[in-house]
Amino acid sequence: MSGGLARFARREWGPLFGTVRAALVTSGWRAVPMTLAAVCLTAGFQVVQNQDWGYQPVQDIGSVRAEDPLWLALLRTPLSLFVPALDLPVWGALAQVLLVFGIAEICIGRWRTLGVAYLATLAGTLYARVGIALGPDGPLGLPATDAQVVDTGPSAAVVGLAVYVCWRYGARWTGALVVLAMVVEVVIKPNLAGKEHLAAIAAVLVLIGVRAWRERGQDDGGVPRPGTRSWKPPITS
Repeated sequence: MSGGLARFARREWGPLFGTVRAALVTSGWRAVPMTLAAVCLTAGFQVVQNQDWGYQPVQDIGSVRAEDPLWLALLRTPLSLFVPALDLPVWGALAQVLLVFGIAEICIGRWRTLGVAYLATLAGTLYARVGIALGPDGPLGLPATDAQVVDTGPSAAVVGLAVYVCWRYGARWTGALVVLAMVVEVVIKPNLAGKEHLAAIAAVLVLIGVRAWRERGQDDGGVPRPGTRSWKPPITS
């Protein structure tokens, strides 16, 4: 049994673990400068928004609600990735950003990490408007009162990045577990945040489908992909 678990762990997490370990051993914290900046920005927003003088400025630049004009919501969405929810422990958000953004920055690169994170967050933001328009009666709908609820902050980006990185590095069961956990979250507590997480996952799955289709249509010259037995992380200086 233990041998089977070890083989499963190597198949599921071996390429991912090897890439992250090599980067951290070689460069240490210098391997994740964007992640460290994101953690500091999230912590900074948390400190400021809990001050009497700081709450409204943070709302004005980084909090998104479905009742906002669309142009304003789109303008605020990039910074909304780093505004943690006031009703949840900030340490959880910081740990999620450090772990998931850090792994993603090492494994798929800084700009792709930001791109996937923005896509996931934007999908949740736009879904909220569609869900409210559908109304509370259908499974995809939302009550009108959710128009006044602030969007998810970093969590939609974290979920989307986790699914994307799992796909790129062959951790299929882990990615499926993340999706299942989000579905269970919505079943148990069908609120705006949970449904925005599912919208983020749906957007990332569409991205994965498009990339997989494009890669199948290209001749890669036999170069093995991450998650295959012969794949090795690239050597960087």
